[in-house]
Amino acid sequence: MIWRWVIFSSAVLWLVAPPAAPAATVSGQVEITNSRDTAVRKRKDYTGVLLWLEPVDRPAPAQASPKRVQMVQRDKRFTPHVIAVPLGSTVDFPNFDPIFHNAFSNFSGQQFDVGLYPPGTNKSWTFKQPGIVRVFCNIHPAMSAVIGVFSTPWFAVTPVSGQFTIADVPPGDYQLRLFHERSVPENLQALERRIRVPDGGLTLPLISISETGFVAAPHLNKYGQEYPPAVNGETYPGAPK
Repeated sequence: MIWRWVIFSSAVLWLVAPPAAPAATVSGQVEITNSRDTAVRKRKDYTGVLLWLEPVDRPAPAQASPKRVQMVQRDKRFTPHVIAVPLGSTVDFPNFDPIFHNAFSNFSGQQFDVGLYPPGTNKSWTFKQPGIVRVFCNIHPAMSAVIGVFSTPWFAVTPVSGQFTIADVPPGDYQLRLFHERSVPENLQALERRIRVPDGGLTLPLISISETGFVAAPHLNKYGQEYPPAVNGETYPGAPK
């Protein structure tokens, strides 16, 4: 009698709540071609490519929990240069330089401005809209960075090797999207593809990202104006020390 009850109970549970399909892993590697960047050409540094998966023909899943991460300002650089965070995450911009900084973005990904702040202090921003955020400093025009803010839980940013892994992907159809700051939109769109993730996971073929057609152009400051001329290659006249 007990054995029969166990079988029956299991059958009822299956009808009410069938086991979820095991999550899979999507992996692969990117390379960057036709680059003028020394690190890419000589050292094959493929750091900083953003990849993410968007579900096709079904509702978007619950996003990953927001995080708090750092993008440090040191030696007049943002480090890491590229980060990826879930929607709603907060990014700290600690100033480890002996000079003032002012992180901001006036691009369409998401506009923000933490204001001017002195050495040894920190300013933060919570990103509430998905998109690619181009980050600059209003004092130092050579400083730049990228923040990918994602409403999907499946994303990755490549290390030096260009290899990436996106874990915990339920089997199904997805649109693969990419961003590389030195690749023109047309080249990136041509690399997007619809993929089907099976139960056992998926290893993608090599993704080759060309920098053909990319031209580095100076950006405007947070007021939409050109940066004043630098003094001795440092920064503009009157900038806080």
